[in-house]
Amino acid sequence: MATYHIDQIDQKILSYLVKNARMPFLEIARECGVSGAAIHQRFKRLEANGVITGSRLQVKPQALGLNVCAFVSISLSESTKYPEVISNLKNIPEIVECHFITGKYAILAKLYCLDNDHLMEVLLNTVQKIPYIQSTDTMISLDEPIERQVWVKDFKSTSYSGRD
Repeated sequence: MATYHIDQIDQKILSYLVKNARMPFLEIARECGVSGAAIHQRFKRLEANGVITGSRLQVKPQALGLNVCAFVSISLSESTKYPEVISNLKNIPEIVECHFITGKYAILAKLYCLDNDHLMEVLLNTVQKIPYIQSTDTMISLDEPIERQVWVKDFKSTSYSGRD
């Protein structure tokens, strides 16, 4: 597994792109004091080394009528069935994130629903019917005061080892 060295200019590029993925390379170049071609080359290198894995459009769930955000902690009856359970969870469109976690539960899933009735229907008729899901614990989010992609450290140098 190769280690990619992230220097100060890479840090700046990432910092700008995390805040605004549509920021033009020429504008980033001006801010970094290098050419647009240099930013383009560095961006391609960051992509090739797995530091940047893509960009996407963000849509406010409420604009689509998805007014309930919930986090569902899931315990499994057999921990070895984790891949099978994840495969089933991927088929539920309301689930937007899924994490394998430590502690009492094995999985933490984030989902968006139209309302509480929709949430209950997804939990009772979909999630809880998946084989090897032993129990769930649901928390409804009342507010999301912090929403950001990732924090980019402002250090002089750092290294990144991507997974192959």
